[in-house]
Amino acid sequence: PTRLDLKRFCHQLVEELQISSKNKHQLVFTTQGELKEALWDERLLRHIFSNLLTNAIKYSPTGGTVLFELIAQTECVIFRIQDQGMGIPPEDQQQLFHPFHRASNVGTIPGSGLGLAIVKQCVEAHGGEISLKSQLGEGTTFTVSLPY
Repeated sequence: PTRLDLKRFCHQLVEELQISSKNKHQLVFTTQGELKEALWDERLLRHIFSNLLTNAIKYSPTGGTVLFELIAQTECVIFRIQDQGMGIPPEDQQQLFHPFHRASNVGTIPGSGLGLAIVKQCVEAHGGEISLKSQLGEGTTFTVSLPY
């Protein structure tokens, strides 16, 4: 872990993904609060957020908006990724972080079912937590909480 400017790191990641998605989606990055200085594992963070943002893009309709919020709190930093995609069926939500599990409504969208299992391990390696809220036809929000 090293000192990392989280705002700059997240902003750069959003710019990279905006380019790689060929501007087919609008990625919006916002921040709230004052970040404390802390040590972060840049490799783990890159894996967590590039996976969550790539999924948000992949499962959203062309032209959709993906919101990425960074919220600084006293004891932790909250990262929220929200899409306007297809949503995840309630019966799949509990299994989503298990290896090789994919939601039943993904159709022909490619994927291995490993991404979120690895993301959860990376979040836990940082001492954090990950959760999701999803509504079919409206989209999904992943919330990652990482302590300073």
